[in-house]
Amino acid sequence: MTRTSIQFDEVIGECRDLFEKKQSDYGASFRVLRTISVVDQILIKVKNLRNYQLTGISKVGDSEKDNFTAIVNYSVIGLIQLEKGFAEDFEGTKAEIMSMYDQYTAEAKSLMEKKNHDYGEAWRDMELESITDLIFQKILRMKSIHRNNGLTQASEGLDANFFDMLNYAVFCLIKISENQESSKPKFV
Repeated sequence: MTRTSIQFDEVIGECRDLFEKKQSDYGASFRVLRTISVVDQILIKVKNLRNYQLTGISKVGDSEKDNFTAIVNYSVIGLIQLEKGFAEDFEGTKAEIMSMYDQYTAEAKSLMEKKNHDYGEAWRDMELESITDLIFQKILRMKSIHRNNGLTQASEGLDANFFDMLNYAVFCLIKISENQESSKPKFV
């Protein structure tokens, strides 16, 4: 397994752990959200990120890591909602939801590995701000697709955008982790 694949699994493990804990706290409450509501939840996280990246200040204490983790988990929620549709209640067992989480993150990893092969892991040379902007761009595209009743003429659909945002957020979490590791003092 490549270094990136290992890092991907580590990041997803942390995101999954938080997702599962929130499932215990809230149940499958996200099941009532329509797809555009999930997109807007990611929009909130991206606006928080962009504001922090521009000002260096977070008055509510959300870190870049917190926001990118939320983007991973909301992207999975978006994929679940695309498959199942929204519900009028907390439909879905915890085991079923976690199984879907694992399915979609495995699909995201497979996509990531293919794109990393073709693009030579270009994301490693990018700044967090640039990747944040790409996520923001995906959100704006998804809002346009929504206004067009989900129809596209030459573009990928909502699911591809959720997968891309998930992977972009994982890349940022990997970069954050690497920066933390490189700033730790080394004892000899």
